[in-house]
Order: sequence, then C-alpha cells, then structure tokens
Amino acid sequence: MTTALRIHQLNKHFANGKHALRDINLEIRQGEMVALIGASGSGKSTLLRHVAGLVVADAGEGSLIEIDGCCVQQGGRVHRDIRKVRSQIGFVFQQFNLVDRLPVMANVLVGRLHRMPLWRSLTRWFNAQERAMAIEALARVGIAECHAQRASTLSGGQQQRAAIARTLVQGAKVVLADEPIASLDPESSRKVMEILTRINREDGSTVVVSLHQVDMALKYCPRVIALHQGQVVFDGAASALTPALLRELYGMQADEMLMGEPQAHAPIPLTTAPERHWPAPLAQAA
Repeated sequence: MTTALRIHQLNKHFANGKHALRDINLEIRQGEMVALIGASGSGKSTLLRHVAGLVVADAGEGSLIEIDGCCVQQGGRVHRDIRKVRSQIGFVFQQFNLVDRLPVMANVLVGRLHRMPLWRSLTRWFNAQERAMAIEALARVGIAECHAQRASTLSGGQQQRAAIARTLVQGAKVVLADEPIASLDPESSRKVMEILTRINREDGSTVVVSLHQVDMALKYCPRVIALHQGQVVFDGAASALTPALLRELYGMQADEMLMGEPQAHAPIPLTTAPERHWPAPLAQAA
C-alpha cells in the first residue's frame, strides 16, 4: 500500500519561544482513517496546518512533508508547486470556513478552483458539469435541498457538511479535518463522523481527523495518533488505547479528554489499515 502522507523530522517554534512540534516522524498509508488526539494545546491543529502547507516548519536539513510523494514543504520552505499539491488536500476547518452571504452551492464549488484554468477561477465561472458535481456532493452529505440557501441560514452541523461537500467536489486524495465536531451537538457530531467514515470507505480517501473526544476516535478510527506537548506519545490501533493508558500518557488531562458523550464508547477491537477488511459500502445519507 502506498504512502499518502510522510512527515520527517518536523519541528516548529513560535515567536514566543514555545516548541509547538517536536521531532514529528509519521507515515500514513493510502486509505487509512486516522484520529489525531490530544489535550488542548498539544499541537493537533498546528500539525494539520503544516501538512496542508498553511504554516511553515522550522528550517532544518531533514525536515520534510510529502503528500502522495509530492513535496508540501522541506527545510522550512513551502514547495514552489504548492498550489498543485494543495489540490490533493481537502481541509475541513472547525469553524467551517464558508462565506456566509453566498449560497451553499457557491461555497461548495470553491473546491473546484484548483482544477480550473486561471481565467475561470478568477471569474468564478462554473459549467453545468461542475454544478452537477456540487449537487451530487451535497446529496452525499444529506443537504442537497439547501443548495440555493445562503450559508448563514444553515445550522452548524449543516455548515460542516457543506464544508465536507466542498472537499468532495475538490476530489482530494487526503482529507484533513481539524476538530470538525468541536462546536456541534452530539447528533450533528455523529452525522459528520459517519460522513467522513463513508468518504474513507467508499472513495478510498485518506482521512486524518483531529478530535478532542477520545470516544469518537475509538468508535470511528482504526488508528490513533496521540500528541502531548508537541510530541507523538502513541501511534497504534485504537483498541490498544485504554483509559488506563491515556491516564499514564496524559495524567490529569486524560479526564478532560475522556469526557465525550455521557456514556463513552468502549474501545473497539479494530486492526490497523493493512489488516482490515472493509464491509460493503454504507447506504448514502438521505
């Protein structure tokens, strides 16, 4: 199985002197669904933003981030072809990153800009095929009937689903979701996580999702990577990440991380990606 994401010797210091990421070395294979967990301030969002090329790492001879074999940044510099590489990376933000005054359809079609000629991307002229793709993506996340509404009229859960539809239209090979359910109610959170799981299973997309809720990570992601003070302290099967191990890794912060829904889910005995066998694709959301 090919490597979708490779991170080598990644370090990041902020201007205030904080060492936000410390010697991160990771490989994520194509088609994996991986949860990135950690207490507040552990470096989850910072790591995802580096992978997307939105933040530049410390200069260092061995520092490297690659997506599908293509360089995102190296030695503290973003690659010159970053626009092309970013077309393969879908980013789902915690606060949706939609333009409130624009219709949902227009927000979703933004995902096509990287794949359009410059003149069309500047004029925002979308053809009938691209509009049909947007409707299909909205149908997959269950909100096709909202395509003509302004984004500001949607609920938080619907806005996040529109943001996910944008990554579907983009055709991203790797989807990075930065705390996508942090501001949502439990039912909306469940729907968003099920949609991300379905994208992983049906499309074969690699999904890396940062989560503050450990129970959600255990329920939906076969592999878990845990950060603590900018360092990787666990990388393995979700079934191995017990409450006892969490308390060993995080101390008192573990109780904060274990507070999800009132009844936390027990660890699910899932294997890592090379050994797992996917069930038949789930039915599409209504």
